[in-house]
Amino acid sequence: MSLAASSVSRAFARDLTATTDRDLVATAVAGAEGSFEELVRRYQRPISAYVYRMVGNYESALDLTQEIFIKVYSSLERYRAEFKFSTWIYKIAHNAAVDHLRRNATREQSLVIGPEGDQFDLPLESGRLSPEQESERKERRGEIESVVRALPANYRELIILRHSQDLSYEEIVEVTGLPLGTVKNRLFRAREMMRQQFVEKGITGIQ
Repeated sequence: MSLAASSVSRAFARDLTATTDRDLVATAVAGAEGSFEELVRRYQRPISAYVYRMVGNYESALDLTQEIFIKVYSSLERYRAEFKFSTWIYKIAHNAAVDHLRRNATREQSLVIGPEGDQFDLPLESGRLSPEQESERKERRGEIESVVRALPANYRELIILRHSQDLSYEEIVEVTGLPLGTVKNRLFRAREMMRQQFVEKGITGIQ
């Protein structure tokens, strides 16, 4: 480790939670303790949720998430600071999930998706609901799940990235490698397919 790298490492070791992703990568590459662990703390939950909704199997999602962070760690020196770290790590997760789906193409994939306002949201936790409200919510989620599961896989992933992971169109382009026009077109078609199914199933409150 160079003298400059040592100085950078000490400077950012004081408060990792206030450190940017880019600086955490730099200090992790320089060998600073705790930097990579902070990146894992920030991204483990959203990445594991994204992977789970892609592959539809809890155990597979856990294994893939572990593989993804091993890949991230081994690739840190190749990260380019002009790009957002979040986009970079989602691209690694995307590739891992797609490879898994290709290897297991005959297995049924599932996706749980729930409504929140006028968006297709994928909440990780529900708030405090009465038993009746929770029952209604589960029933509604089950109906919506069947609609999303029926989407072609390439549409389903874009719905997840946009409405669950809250990535911008430009970030989705970076993650998937698709042209911007293709991303927008597929998202539009996916939403229209979902809305049509919602109407046919009598699911209201989603625009």
